[in-house]
Amino acid sequence: MAFLYKPLWKLLIDKELSKKELMRETGISKSTMDKMGRGQPVSMDIIERLCSHFHCQIEDVVEHVESYEAGDRK
Repeated sequence: MAFLYKPLWKLLIDKELSKKELMRETGISKSTMDKMGRGQPVSMDIIERLCSHFHCQIEDVVEHVESYEAGDRK
């Protein structure tokens, strides 16, 4: 499974907010921001902080896409 944070990056652009400002305002660490930049999962606590900060829903910050590995047939 893969996570995309494109909705979050778009939200930052729309709000004219930098990643550094978001980290400062939410207490999210650089390593967590790096994980999101690589499309890796983060804790629900982080997602909750983002949703609370922007007063939005989960789908406004992250989207899930299926990833298929070799030999995985669904």
